[in-house]
Amino acid sequence: MEGQDQNGSRTSAGGGLLAHRVPDLGALELLLAVARLGSLGGAAREMGITQPAASSRIRSMERQLGVALVDRSPRGSRLTDAGALVTDWARRIVEAAEAFDAGAQALRDRRDSRLRVAASMTIAEYLLPGWLLALRAQRPDTAVSLLAGNSTAVAERLLAGEADLGFVEGLNVPTALDSVVIAHDRLIVVTAPRHPWARRGRPLEASELAATPLILREKGSGTRQVLDAALGGLARPLIELSSTTAVKAAAVSGAGPAVLSELAVGEELAMRRLVRVPVEGVSLARDLRAVWPTGHRPVGPARELLSLTRG
Repeated sequence: MEGQDQNGSRTSAGGGLLAHRVPDLGALELLLAVARLGSLGGAAREMGITQPAASSRIRSMERQLGVALVDRSPRGSRLTDAGALVTDWARRIVEAAEAFDAGAQALRDRRDSRLRVAASMTIAEYLLPGWLLALRAQRPDTAVSLLAGNSTAVAERLLAGEADLGFVEGLNVPTALDSVVIAHDRLIVVTAPRHPWARRGRPLEASELAATPLILREKGSGTRQVLDAALGGLARPLIELSSTTAVKAAAVSGAGPAVLSELAVGEELAMRRLVRVPVEGVSLARDLRAVWPTGHRPVGPARELLSLTRG
């Protein structure tokens, strides 16, 4: 009778694990090659091993099974009656293993045919395009979909199984996610050139920044979380918007001051459409992270994308 051990491995009435009593696939493939070619040396060459190694493997299999499988002579190698019977069984095992391998490859191909990425807005707009172009050069057949949202939405998509890899810019790693830092960023205060802050002669105090209505991202965004934590609270927003691009456009229009990632405003600062306002008494540095569900490290295209971000 057959049963299972405590780990779910198959056992039989003879005792012991099946894997300890049945030769491995390499040994069975070698036996099949000997049967087909009638030569241990020819089988060794086909398998890419030396003849002594092939002979040793056959002897080991004979000891494991307790029967002689191959008669060796100067004229070649011939299967014994027991060897012929074992060869028939081996052929069925190898065919089943080939079917198993083909099925596993089909699963990998299906997994690798698509990549679903969820990213918070700053990363989605200013970092991911370059990373995805690099990934496309490596995997031109992988279809990539990008879901952009705030850091809270990224976590929700990952935990719901709607994304394979996420990127967030919040202060903390969302619950039930593992993470790795892939870049560093800094939030800066910016205004249109005609705003009074653009002409002030000294840095802005952190308390004044906290008390001033600002153009802000929505609650749940990484930018909002970092700023709120750094200042210990914020005044009621002047305007609350759902994307970095929208916040930047409002600031450029002169609607009021905003706090944005350095990554997002390089061109506007260079063209003097926005002016950076120094702030003292507070650090607005933050880490940008790749995230995934705890215990499920990225594989396939997700793993390659993660490697590109850290390169």
